[in-house]
Amino acid sequence: MRIGLIGSGRIGGTLARLAVDAGHEVVLSNSRGPETLAALVAELGSGATAGTVAQAAQSGDVVVVTIPLKEYATVPSDLLDGRIVVDTNNYYPGRDGHFAELDDASTTSSELLAAHLAGAFVVKAFNTIYFDDLATQGQPSGTPDRRALPIAGDDAGAKAVVAGLIDAFGFDVVDAGLLHEGWRFQPDTPAYNIRLDAEGLRVALAAA
Repeated sequence: MRIGLIGSGRIGGTLARLAVDAGHEVVLSNSRGPETLAALVAELGSGATAGTVAQAAQSGDVVVVTIPLKEYATVPSDLLDGRIVVDTNNYYPGRDGHFAELDDASTTSSELLAAHLAGAFVVKAFNTIYFDDLATQGQPSGTPDRRALPIAGDDAGAKAVVAGLIDAFGFDVVDAGLLHEGWRFQPDTPAYNIRLDAEGLRVALAAA
């Protein structure tokens, strides 16, 4: 599988490493240009290349959007029709400014991205774990008390693909439901940035 990354910072870079280690190809991009990713590409080896945002969007079987939420409208919506898009973003008003529709809970941050990417299959994932924990806490499937990560999305097939990646990266998966249910693992909820196994995560999601 080829995974395109729009954003190659701490979470994006960590996901790229995990993907390459799992045998996938990655195309990294950021807002500053491919040349700024040369060192990371060299570190990741032959499974990684750098490109423009458009190239990452067009080349990925799965495309990960991992940029500050305030930049969501810069994601090229016309290039992502029919693609699986993983949204790792969180809404932080101190960084992103205020979005009235998020402040009044009439929508969620992932639904905001999904509305922009109307032809894509958006799955919310990887937003509840620090990048260093993502890099170090993965364990083989079946390990007792394996850490679980939540996902949410409206398309069952897209969620199955993303769940497979999460499992390959070393984590159990708990499906929180439709994309709107992503509010259950936003910042300041019981499931956010806490190490929980699958059963503990289900309890935390229900308690949100």
